[in-house]
Amino acid sequence: MTQLTINIPQGSLSFNFTPDGAKQLQQEISNLMQSLKASATRDPNSGSRPQPQKSMEYRYTGEIFLEIFCNPNIYPSPFAAKILLTMRDERIRITTEVELTQLVDDLNSYLERV
Repeated sequence: MTQLTINIPQGSLSFNFTPDGAKQLQQEISNLMQSLKASATRDPNSGSRPQPQKSMEYRYTGEIFLEIFCNPNIYPSPFAAKILLTMRDERIRITTEVELTQLVDDLNSYLERV
């Protein structure tokens, strides 16, 4: 198992993560990007209400519990999107916001190493 490092505004979080978990997260992020793009490309002058997009909820359980959540309906584009990240074990719990683009970069770096 290799460590995934996620850069956050106040520093970074590193934890053991599996390549399969990373690939599943990458797929979830890909689906989220499609939802964000669908929200961003709607015509604001059409007069119709935008079609609500499904939120992304990803959970990983290993040495730690990792939960990643994003509601694509509140961001104007994938570049503005942030995710809510919760990482915990029996001793500590950390919850923070991370820019989606930063998470994508960190995940791609991890997958290049494994």
